[in-house]
Amino acid sequence: MVVHDSRERATRLTSRTADLARSSSGTSPPVEQWRSDRTARLLLPGSAVRPRIALLPTESSKGAPLVPRNRPLAEDAHHALVLGARLRHYRTTARMTLDDLAAELGTSASRISLIENGHREPRPSELPAFARALGVSVEDLIRLEAPDDRSGLELELRRFQDSPAFSGLGLPAVKTGRGMPDDVLVVLVGLHRELERRARTASATPEEARLRNTQQRAMMRARNNHLPEIERLAEERLRAVGHVAGALTHREVHLMVEQLGLEVVYVDDLPRSTRSITDVANGRIYLPAASIPGGHGLRSIALQAVAHQLLGHTPPESYADFLHQRLEINYFAAACLMPQRQSVEFLANRRKARDLAVEDFRDAFGVTHEAAALRMTNLMTEHFGIHVHFLRVGADGEVLKAYENDDLPLPVDVTGAVEGQIVCRRWAARRAAERAHRTTEYRQYTDTPAGTYWASVQTGQSTQGPFAITFGVPFDDARWFRGRETTHRQTSTCPDPSCCRRPPSDLEARWAGKAWPSARLHAQILASLPAGRFPGVDEAEIYSYLERHARS
Repeated sequence: MVVHDSRERATRLTSRTADLARSSSGTSPPVEQWRSDRTARLLLPGSAVRPRIALLPTESSKGAPLVPRNRPLAEDAHHALVLGARLRHYRTTARMTLDDLAAELGTSASRISLIENGHREPRPSELPAFARALGVSVEDLIRLEAPDDRSGLELELRRFQDSPAFSGLGLPAVKTGRGMPDDVLVVLVGLHRELERRARTASATPEEARLRNTQQRAMMRARNNHLPEIERLAEERLRAVGHVAGALTHREVHLMVEQLGLEVVYVDDLPRSTRSITDVANGRIYLPAASIPGGHGLRSIALQAVAHQLLGHTPPESYADFLHQRLEINYFAAACLMPQRQSVEFLANRRKARDLAVEDFRDAFGVTHEAAALRMTNLMTEHFGIHVHFLRVGADGEVLKAYENDDLPLPVDVTGAVEGQIVCRRWAARRAAERAHRTTEYRQYTDTPAGTYWASVQTGQSTQGPFAITFGVPFDDARWFRGRETTHRQTSTCPDPSCCRRPPSDLEARWAGKAWPSARLHAQILASLPAGRFPGVDEAEIYSYLERHARS
């Protein structure tokens, strides 16, 4: 009778899972595709989405860094959860208790429990012993799919609750024990799928651009933001024009253009949507008047135009192709303006003196602060093993550009995109913008759920408004940088809404329902409007403003 009830229960759950998968198709595509032939197969999340797992720091004393506990990458965490679910499935199928399996393997029941719950992974050498004890093959044990419908739903709910979007809600996670009815589990997963679908729809502005940007950032992260083939090409062209040391001159840039059989023409009427135009038929590169030597001298624009020709670019066939070409020409220009050999030599000397600074690197090669910081992301990990992060943040705290390979918990939307997301008010980029005197770099330590980070920030002004350039490293690597002795320190718990996004409770009680701001239109192409009662409006800022003026 027990076996019959169990089979009936499994049949009902398979039917509900199939219904849920069907309801998620059509206009509401599910994030994870399910197959309900015999088992529900849970596919790996795409590379474009890298969900972060919230972790508690091990220390919080003022003088010590917050060190994250052992934090696997998202895919590793997913693998551990699936392996644990399969292990539990085969153990219960074999009618073995935790103690039975532990005795068979010569280990403790608590360790088996940790493995089954995805908190620990068995050593690869132990897998054959696990398989023999359970009467299955190693291949069956490590297959990356849920062992049954129930486990698949539990894993999907776990993935939803580990996402930044869920963390930002400030809600407690639901634990899926054996006491949770199948109907409840199906409903919870269905609700999360629909919430994620709606969030994806709301943040898609445009969705293709966000997705391709995210994929490209992940690709560059895997390569330490370093492209050796373009480094070699830049070195060849520099040798060809006789560049030996120091900043690349305008004359050398012009020689590089002439060697390709092209001519530079400066004009005042370039279309606003372009930085340069190359007339391949007549051998001309049209550049804006701002590039004239003695003016702003934007050598990078000419170098980018040259790069298109050297790299053999053809008209892009997709947005991903367009982004990749733009990445390559920007990289080539940077590698010419800050040659790898000279740059590494300069940085190595400053590292030896424990006096690394973006501002010195900038001045040594005569480039902008942003260009220098970005170039350091190309070189620091590849040549010195130092993991870094870079941010360009706008006036409202929105991310305009970002790169990290040091696990800084960047704000991301449900697609994994960071562009347009608002960084924490406690981060150095936001604190630097509040200073009265901004001519020098601002340095700060920030304690986050992922650990402690040091960062230097330089603010600036463009035609689009104020911005801040951040270059930072984990706490342990701050010892190589100038400004490591800073006493500025903040604690950020974002995406926890109580960190900086939720108004203080006293101000919310006083002003909730009594404020009606008129929001300024956000025109950034990639920026989605922050969620709230008034999209695009920071309620915490509005309430503080009203409170100050109410007292005057």
